[in-house]
Amino acid sequence: MNDVEQDVLFMQQALRLAARGRGTVRPNPMVGAVVVANGTVVGSGYHRRAGGPHAEVAALRQARARSRGATLYTTLEPCCHTEKRTPPCVPAILESGVRRVVVAMRDPNPHVAGRGIRQLRRAGVAVDVGCLGTDAAELNEVYLHWIKTGRPFVVLKAAMTLDGKIATATGESQWITGAKARAHVHQLRSQVDAIAVGAETVLKDDPQLTVRVSGGKRSVIGIRQPARLVFDSRLRIPFGARVLQGIEQAPTIVATTNLASPRKVERLRKMGVQIMVLPRKRTRVSLDKCLQSLGSMGLTSLLVEGGAELHASFLRDGLVNRVHLYVAPTLLGGQETKGLLAGPAPRSLTDTVPVSNLRFESLGPDVLITGDVLSLPFVRGGQVG
Repeated sequence: MNDVEQDVLFMQQALRLAARGRGTVRPNPMVGAVVVANGTVVGSGYHRRAGGPHAEVAALRQARARSRGATLYTTLEPCCHTEKRTPPCVPAILESGVRRVVVAMRDPNPHVAGRGIRQLRRAGVAVDVGCLGTDAAELNEVYLHWIKTGRPFVVLKAAMTLDGKIATATGESQWITGAKARAHVHQLRSQVDAIAVGAETVLKDDPQLTVRVSGGKRSVIGIRQPARLVFDSRLRIPFGARVLQGIEQAPTIVATTNLASPRKVERLRKMGVQIMVLPRKRTRVSLDKCLQSLGSMGLTSLLVEGGAELHASFLRDGLVNRVHLYVAPTLLGGQETKGLLAGPAPRSLTDTVPVSNLRFESLGPDVLITGDVLSLPFVRGGQVG
């Protein structure tokens, strides 16, 4: 095995370790590290939770004295700043006596942005950058999007029939897809920081918007719950809505406008609901301003679950990064049934939204279609609720 092949092998191990932090390290990136001496791994670790030891420190602690003269493989540039809960990694690396550091990719965080690499090189440590960098970027696409834009990475999710219907004319939608697809949705929910619905969805379906071990009604206690976000420009949400229950385990945020009743705002706040009074476009909440606020709160990812108006508004405003469509092998039909996207109809086929990198996964009788949104040529609307 030559040196390049060895670097790839150990970086692959570091990336597998990093992935173990999915869902627990937010808003931090997932990072894995291994320490290699004489071709043998003598220490390994990954970032387990926000506020806990970083991957490099965990790997060096395991390696102890064996790190002297060794090579450290890390999936992200080691940090060098103190504006966080944990000490910087660069001093620990220098103290360990590591001779060489292999970094998959630079950290675009302005507090790092190449400074960690420069500090290591100035201290005489050999640093190589770029081994499996594309894989590292894909692993941390949510973090990278948040750092670069200041907004959460947005995933649009829906369950639909083969002909694109998400509900009957009367609003019935439970359940279009089967048990395996619904269980997969809970897995998806567990990997995001927040779940969003519009006021109409709350009024019609009264969802819980929690992560449950199965698709049933099992307890949510002990499960890390994403925040629940409701777009409600006039604050029509009823006080007894299920999305307002269990706030201790699953926090609830309501995005509203100055059209809301101040008295109702105050009452909801006393219930423990976080109210964001945001600018509006006409009578609707500004989605862009909402995402900026969520990003400043450290929320890095948002799952948009509906309904059709919310889906269309996010797409029109160019704010969707990925789609997750759970498709059941049924046809509903009917002009009055509810389609995936509401709002104004495009005037031309040139107004379609391109989706790339399609992936297909069988979930029992249903199929999950996942794709990345390329560009959004609709006239920007950017309001909902």
